[in-house]
Amino acid sequence: MNRIDNIFVELKSQNKQALIPFITCGDPNLDTTLATMTQMVEKGANIIELGVPFSDPMADGPVIQLANERALENNTSLTDVINLVSRFREHDTKTGIVLMGYLNPIEYMGHEIFVSRAKAAGVDGLITVDLPPEEAETFDDLLSGADIAPIYLLTPTTSNERANKILESCKGYIYYVSLKGVTGSNQLNVQDVSEQLSRLRHLTQLPIAVGFGIRDAETAGKISEIADGVVVGSVLVNKMAELTQQPSDIIATEVAQIIQGMRDSMDQHC
Repeated sequence: MNRIDNIFVELKSQNKQALIPFITCGDPNLDTTLATMTQMVEKGANIIELGVPFSDPMADGPVIQLANERALENNTSLTDVINLVSRFREHDTKTGIVLMGYLNPIEYMGHEIFVSRAKAAGVDGLITVDLPPEEAETFDDLLSGADIAPIYLLTPTTSNERANKILESCKGYIYYVSLKGVTGSNQLNVQDVSEQLSRLRHLTQLPIAVGFGIRDAETAGKISEIADGVVVGSVLVNKMAELTQQPSDIIATEVAQIIQGMRDSMDQHC
């Protein structure tokens, strides 16, 4: 069983939901990324989505776009991301690690080489935002063969027919995009999300994690009442941007405090 599957099974037995923070690897540097990952886990994160820097992150809003730019200014590569996961695994073999990004860096490295290196490093899942399932069959087979879950996005405009097609390829969990638009945009409507999740639960047994638009502990708590996981990204990345000139330990501590507040709120709502 994949590490992600085990995490959701264990959390369900405790009547808890997964807290899934996203940060961009290499923003503002690799040591800060590693320190932040470690402290987020200490404060209650269960799975970490680690952004792979890319020059054209089309699904992301300005906050994460700028994080990609800062990481690329530091020459952070896909190889650096994989190597950082290896460093993280030296002291943490329990937390789920999902790489999130775009296809071009993987194409450049080569599918087989990427999957081999990711597996060896301890990667558990992959979200490739611009790769539709119709074009991913061979790649998804490689991932599944290495026990790396291909994770896909569903949105408010995804029809049942389209969702069924996507769900044929998806493993680990579904990433439900709660808003129309890019990351960090608008204010989500919890009732609308609840109705959409009810629809999707008739189509799949996979856990559903909700992301986009979760800005604070209160919202995280409300979403945890209806979802299996809560994904939070822009608010964390924005905090890192505010503190970009500070030492790694200060940045990591500040970000981890946000995670602590969300974890407490989620557990209270449960």
